[in-house]
Amino acid sequence: MQALTHLWTELWNGIISWDFLQFVVAFISFFGFVLTSATILVLPERKIMAFMQDRLGPYHTGPKGSLQTVADVLKLLLKEDIRTAGADKAVFLFAPSVFLAPVIAAFAVLPFSPYVGLPGTALATGIVYLVAMSSIDVVGVTMAGWGSNNKYSLIGGLRAAAQMISYELPLVLALVGVIMLTSVLDSHGPGIGTISLKGIMEFQSSTSYPGRGIPFWDFVFQGFTPWTWFFLVQPLMLIIYYTCGLAETNRAPFDLPEAESELVAGYLTEYSGMRWAMFFLGEYGNMTIVSAIATTLFLGGWSGPGVSYLVGLNSPGWGLLGNFLAMGYFFAKVYILCFVFIWVRSTLPRLRSDQLMQFAWLILMPTTLINILVTGGLYLVLNAFGVSNAIFLIALGVINWIMLFGFIQIVGRATVASTRRAQAPAIRAQQRAKAAAQLPERASAAAVVTAQQ
Repeated sequence: MQALTHLWTELWNGIISWDFLQFVVAFISFFGFVLTSATILVLPERKIMAFMQDRLGPYHTGPKGSLQTVADVLKLLLKEDIRTAGADKAVFLFAPSVFLAPVIAAFAVLPFSPYVGLPGTALATGIVYLVAMSSIDVVGVTMAGWGSNNKYSLIGGLRAAAQMISYELPLVLALVGVIMLTSVLDSHGPGIGTISLKGIMEFQSSTSYPGRGIPFWDFVFQGFTPWTWFFLVQPLMLIIYYTCGLAETNRAPFDLPEAESELVAGYLTEYSGMRWAMFFLGEYGNMTIVSAIATTLFLGGWSGPGVSYLVGLNSPGWGLLGNFLAMGYFFAKVYILCFVFIWVRSTLPRLRSDQLMQFAWLILMPTTLINILVTGGLYLVLNAFGVSNAIFLIALGVINWIMLFGFIQIVGRATVASTRRAQAPAIRAQQRAKAAAQLPERASAAAVVTAQQ
């Protein structure tokens, strides 16, 4: 009886503790953030796309269309859930859950501020966990295509699986360069880096900055040194990671699984109501995750002027203000990258299937492998001559920026070449038809000349 009483006392003390309250608030916030992210993003996406494409966008529901997403949510909640008679019932019904669950689980390791985060934020293998979660999405998409008993859905599901698996490899290799940088910068010596998201973010802040010790400059630069962000050292890897993120989320120009002109809506063709909305939430949740990871690994995460200074005062009031400020910086960076998602969708046309696979296997994969070799080789050479890490980072940044401009040139030439190869049969057919149409005219002209003679 005493043991049971002691157990109950320990459980109650754990429930009313500050740590458990923080966990509950963080879990509810993250879960609600995932569910509302689509509602938040879909209206700016419509408005931005309308502005870029010289259209009006939604403007009937609410002031200037501001309540359009609320109307969309209500419509999806009230819409009938239709199931095809020949579908594999179990696979068809579970596919949306299998697709959405990893998206929600991925937020467990994302640090939103110094104190706002789930217990998984401290996970030492954060990148491995995120890669594993992103790989499970393929299962949900394939289940949706197979279980629908629809050829369009099946082809869309297989396209999505091939695309997501292909771009998963360069996505992971793009992050290897960041992990190598943490190994170089680790104070314990080279070779002891980290794959923790929070640890990588901490490597992007320097303890030395102009005006250290002066309160104003401490407020601005303490914990916020943008010149040490990995984006400046590995810009090409940020572009490649972000490109692979576009393909992983099946967003334009990599939206072949949902090509309306070919496959109707792809693996979503037979879904309606809330089950369709779960795929919709998953897509926008993946957008947010890709942007959040890029923010954490390349753009300093939640770092910004005043955050570390206010949190370091060890005052509950100032600490709370510092955490709100950190979340503001983090979400601002995330939604700027989400804006790039929308910008790309509004600008670039859809790739062909052969272009998509060529881009992944013949361009992205070799580029990421070359970056790994250049990063490791440059460090070994400069370290052999006793060069400091600062010089190594500057040299690596210069080389990576040069590689970025070279990468842009290669992509442009490859796009033009593949387009010309694809258009060559049609151009030759047009030339043959034009030549055949001109033959009778030449024959009649020759007959007229003969008659005149």
